[in-house]
Amino acid sequence: MTPPPPDRPRGVQSVDRTLDILELLASSPDPVGVTEVSRRLGLAQGTAHRLLGALVQRGWARHDAGRRYAVGPAAMRVGDAAYRALGSSAGPVLRDAVQATGETANLAVLEGTQMVYVAQAPSPHTLRIFAEVGRRVPLHSTAVGKVALARMAPATRRALLGSGPLPSRTPHTVTTPDRLEAHLVRVHEQGFALDDEEQELGVRCVAVPVPLAGLEVSLSVSGPTERMTPETARAAVPALQRLARLLSDSG
Repeated sequence: MTPPPPDRPRGVQSVDRTLDILELLASSPDPVGVTEVSRRLGLAQGTAHRLLGALVQRGWARHDAGRRYAVGPAAMRVGDAAYRALGSSAGPVLRDAVQATGETANLAVLEGTQMVYVAQAPSPHTLRIFAEVGRRVPLHSTAVGKVALARMAPATRRALLGSGPLPSRTPHTVTTPDRLEAHLVRVHEQGFALDDEEQELGVRCVAVPVPLAGLEVSLSVSGPTERMTPETARAAVPALQRLARLLSDSG
């Protein structure tokens, strides 16, 4: 994260620095100390400590006994409101995705170390896939999660996923960090990700990124494997990418 230019007006610079801190806390899987905030954002420790203190006072941040900081309840309330607004605005796009593919469409947002579904439009088929709004799913075994991971720097991915074996959801889940890293390079190059029964047997999903400032958002469609073949999933990508651009423009 790059500090604001030094010639920016002081009031605006303070806002930028405060928002930089909030974004850092929101993206960190663990609480962060003042020294780490200062180092990563290029701030003087005194400035970082002062801004963190103001955030704690207003409930936007909290600190533990070790004086490490994390997002506070005030930020969470704003996040919930943002998710509701995003889900509401995504309704027409999700319905268009269902019409284009015949399968259930989902919108998911990165929150910490998981993706959370914030909106859905169901498939018209009797046999369909359902993921309730608010459900949280892993990053490494889902198409929506892999799309988000593929947009991150490798060091950020490692911080989120750790260095050990990843949890196995099905026999198809990629659990080796090195193998997942190679897979994510391909996801980034091709612009979409497949969940090929990696999260749940009998379910296939394809996802694309939605370019929205400040959020990692994924648009996906999912269906039973007997209807959504790998070829069908890949054929849905151009329509999903077009719809993701529409959602980005409206956001």
